Amino acid sequence: MLSTTARPVIEATLPIIADRISSITPKFYNRLFAAHPELLDGTFSRSNQKNGTQQQALAGSIAVFATHLIKHPETTPETMLSRIAHKHTSLGVAEEQYSVVYEHLFAAIAEDLGEALTPQIAEAWTEVYWLMAHALIKIEKGLYARQANSEVYTPWILADRTPTGLDSVTFSFVPADATPATVAKPGQFVSLRLAMPDGIRQVRQYTLSNDVDQIDRRTVTVKLDADGEFSPVLHHNMQIGDVVELSNPYGDLVIDDDGAPLVIATAGIGCTPSAAALQNLVARASERKIRVLHADQEFEAWPLRDQMIESVAKLPQASIATWFERGALPEGLNAKQGYMDLADALEEDSIVYLCGPLPFMHAVRNQALAAGIPAARIHYEVFGPDVWLAA
Repeated sequence: MLSTTARPVIEATLPIIADRISSITPKFYNRLFAAHPELLDGTFSRSNQKNGTQQQALAGSIAVFATHLIKHPETTPETMLSRIAHKHTSLGVAEEQYSVVYEHLFAAIAEDLGEALTPQIAEAWTEVYWLMAHALIKIEKGLYARQANSEVYTPWILADRTPTGLDSVTFSFVPADATPATVAKPGQFVSLRLAMPDGIRQVRQYTLSNDVDQIDRRTVTVKLDADGEFSPVLHHNMQIGDVVELSNPYGDLVIDDDGAPLVIATAGIGCTPSAAALQNLVARASERKIRVLHADQEFEAWPLRDQMIESVAKLPQASIATWFERGALPEGLNAKQGYMDLADALEEDSIVYLCGPLPFMHAVRNQALAAGIPAARIHYEVFGPDVWLAA
């Protein structure tokens, strides 16, 4: 909770900080990496820095947190904090790093605001920062404590690679040592750390797409981004027997096997968490009412389609509908041309899970809201920095 002295200051300056924060965060990262270049080797993504999504996510999260403190002083934005904490723990963020971030963030604020940053304003925003930091530290300590080991990364061997859809490959890894492995939940992800051609390690998070409940196997499905940095190395260079570093599983988008009618709406490679969830629902003999909706460019492009179709067939109250932008329509999948339409899928008490490109999720979420589904019952997963939640 904000102190009585900080609250009016934050309330008065929030519009200014919110307006300037997108200019402040690039200055912050420039300062941070100048002082700690090692953070670009195995912690921060160079691609996310280059395209600006990391800066957007940080800027938005600070503004959202401060806004929440003003509007709901007795609580914190739990959904946002949980998402950030799960991402942090998958990267091995440590408590002492919050002091490093504070130093360079507030130096960037001072640089940007100049004389407008009075001691009173600086003190009030320092309070906001540490309220957010301590909330995250508490969650992250709890997440670390749940793991079967105390390692950030452990070595795993590539045991199998299987093409699926167009430009997607499923990679299966087995442990390379005797470190105890943490049991994952469907919908969770792991961080994969790998050296790039220049020797610098980069990290990406990938949702577990298969074999989720097996502690001796980690399986992810990766779509090739020909213009990216990481996926081309995986697709073109990784061979059976190669060793990578994987984190423990994290992520809070977990689908239960019972409850209200479930609508899973995905597009493209966004089907990976739903494929794992459906497989888990089959294993648990779920009788939950489930509508699976998937959109893709064409039928042949759909990753993990055989796995998903097989799972739906084994669930007694599951059905599937598909949409494709081009190409021949498959039989037996309630297939249509064009873009996804939720009109026939939603019930009054439906719970909706979304995963796919941001424009797709915006459009489908708006459909669900327009149909009367409360925002609290619409869940989503963003691959990469969560610029949507921050916005």
